[in-house]
Amino acid sequence: MRIAVIALGKIGLPLAVQFADAGHEVIGIDINEHAVALINDGVEPFPGEAQLQEKLAAAVADGRLRATTDYAEGVPRADAIVLVVPLFVDDASWVPDFGWMDTATASLAQHLTPGTLISYETTLPVGTTRARWKPMIEEISGLTEGEDFHLVFSPERVLTGRVFQDLRRYPKLIGGLSPAGAERAREFYEAVLAFDERADLPRANGVWDLGSAEAAEMAKLAETTYRDVNIGLANQFAVYADSIGVDVYQVIEACNSQPYSHIHRPGIAVGGHCIPVYPRLYLSTDADAEIVRTARKFNASMPERLVARAVSTLGGVEGMRAVILGAAYRGGVKETAFSGVFATAEALRSAGADVRVHDPLYSDQELARLGFETYTIGEEIDLAIIQTDHADYRMLAATDLPGVKLLVDGRNISDAVRWRGTPRIVLGKGHAAD
Repeated sequence: MRIAVIALGKIGLPLAVQFADAGHEVIGIDINEHAVALINDGVEPFPGEAQLQEKLAAAVADGRLRATTDYAEGVPRADAIVLVVPLFVDDASWVPDFGWMDTATASLAQHLTPGTLISYETTLPVGTTRARWKPMIEEISGLTEGEDFHLVFSPERVLTGRVFQDLRRYPKLIGGLSPAGAERAREFYEAVLAFDERADLPRANGVWDLGSAEAAEMAKLAETTYRDVNIGLANQFAVYADSIGVDVYQVIEACNSQPYSHIHRPGIAVGGHCIPVYPRLYLSTDADAEIVRTARKFNASMPERLVARAVSTLGGVEGMRAVILGAAYRGGVKETAFSGVFATAEALRSAGADVRVHDPLYSDQELARLGFETYTIGEEIDLAIIQTDHADYRMLAATDLPGVKLLVDGRNISDAVRWRGTPRIVLGKGHAAD
């Protein structure tokens, strides 16, 4: 097949490489000229994705994959087009911003030729494929969905850093606007993906047709919104456990020993491209989902809550030197999308602290571009807050942070022995310990 992949980011590029690795001709389309040039040289434009560099180099060398900024080069005569263009949500209004996706869809439609399968993999509000993309593509292209082309929704379900592993591990969900479109999508994904055997699934791993685009859209929103709501519940339990002197991690461990309990871990922040965003996409079409709204707001409040505990414990932080340990949204991943570092820094500055940031994955220059003054381990500091569960921070001791008066561990990764003699607040551990 001839396949076009639109948007060669941390999901789109591994997908393009996966399709090429399966033996197909792949053209990737992206507006970033620098990234396109690197890809055509067989060089990954971002680090951290397992197997990507070697697979990309092989696909480019064999002529199975190339990249371009020109839709006119990539779209015409494609058997299938897969879009993974970012969809943003306004932080204040929680309203989806379709700007980039509208532009990409319009560009695609201008060059669309008959016989093409179009699959959107970007997570969308329920109803978007049918109500927004179908009429837009038909109007611009002059073609008719279901006759001249087929349109489906098939959500990406992978985590950056392990995309190739997850593509094999999880069923590929599809939902078409017609049975014929769904069948085209099933044939396409079976030709480009291979699946691990999983005895734990109710049916064989592979391509699962959910019957409609709306069902597939909701499935992706539901599985990620569940995680946000679950973490919100865990955070609520942690805050309550702190107020009554109970270790919430022992409680959660005990609960989860029973097979019907699956409580997640609490934490100072829920970050990344998915979990903080997709509940808001869900809420954009289900305004009555108060459980979802409450959990999202509670999770967003966690940085401010932990900073408030630090201020209360120290009797104020005005003029104090504070370091946030970790800019990344999760350990081992060089990505700051919706990271708690931003809200934590804002809360500390509002309390009058002099804020610095440390992260072993980022250079001083990179942190400066994010708007942070940097901290070097070993410098004098008054307050430290663990925001990211980097492995490096598990071995951190009070002696590594001279003068530290309080550690706030928002991830429950610090070693009590290494912090003996220094006041320490661990979210969900019940009290400040020394």
